[in-house]
Amino acid sequence: QKTLLEHSMKKQPSWHSKFPQHPILKLKDVKPPLLSDCRPTSIINTSTPLPTITTLLSLILLTMLPLATPTTAPNTHTRRPITTGTSVLGITYKNGVMLAADTLCSYGTMAKYKDARRLRVVNSQTIVGGGGEYSDFQAIIDLLKRDALESKCLGDSLYEEEMEEDSAREVWSYLRAVMYNRRNKMDPLWNDLLIAGYVKNDEGDNVPFLGTVDKIGTAYADNFIATGFGGYLAIPLLREKWRPDLEEGEARALLEDCMRVLFYRDCRALNKIQIAKVEAGGTGLVSDPFEIETSWDAPSFQQVRGGLESDGGW
Repeated sequence: QKTLLEHSMKKQPSWHSKFPQHPILKLKDVKPPLLSDCRPTSIINTSTPLPTITTLLSLILLTMLPLATPTTAPNTHTRRPITTGTSVLGITYKNGVMLAADTLCSYGTMAKYKDARRLRVVNSQTIVGGGGEYSDFQAIIDLLKRDALESKCLGDSLYEEEMEEDSAREVWSYLRAVMYNRRNKMDPLWNDLLIAGYVKNDEGDNVPFLGTVDKIGTAYADNFIATGFGGYLAIPLLREKWRPDLEEGEARALLEDCMRVLFYRDCRALNKIQIAKVEAGGTGLVSDPFEIETSWDAPSFQQVRGGLESDGGW
């Protein structure tokens, strides 16, 4: 019987016969190597020590860590408020809306900045006041300015007096959506905002508007609102003294009384305050900071407590 090799040799091309110096090996000419010719080889170099388990685990952990590249953006989430302002008060009166806030920003328990102005004019009919993280409040004001500029650039008229501005209710509704959106991203803006201004009712008349939005998007409107510690100390006074026909002077005196009480009782408050107002047909105005009159002659402030007149013992 013919072998497979002999059968394949008969099918070689014709040029093979012309080159006898390259004969095809036959199967019987191929000999397997002897076992004595095989030498054992070592894959691992035994001259160097083997890595320890700790080294191997460290290499595995390093490969799992993300590579830090120069293009990696820093973390911009505000984990907690750092430089904060305290209460903002708002009240409607007969001819307008009025806000009040002090000018102190606290760094923890330290009164760090004493001229931080937290009442801002957004447009001719809207004022925004904010408590909480001051940098977030600045970001909100920049956002409102960009929104107003975009509306101005995309307006139908070339004349500024013919352009329609956002009303106070529209600004309030926009900020509610912004705060709720940031809350859903787990990156809230740590502020409690007051929005004061004028809106048109169903009859087309201008009526005062006062609304608030907190850091999670909770929003409501009322005739008097206080944020921060003022929600505990100023609201009872406002409930007792407010009436719909308040004159401007009465509304200002009431807000100053509330700010005075907050200065007495709130460790993050200051006696240097600002007053802002918006009236129908007018423009929003914010006063320069001024100091309110205070007195520590009350018996409750002078009474010695806790044995402090002695060595501090009871």
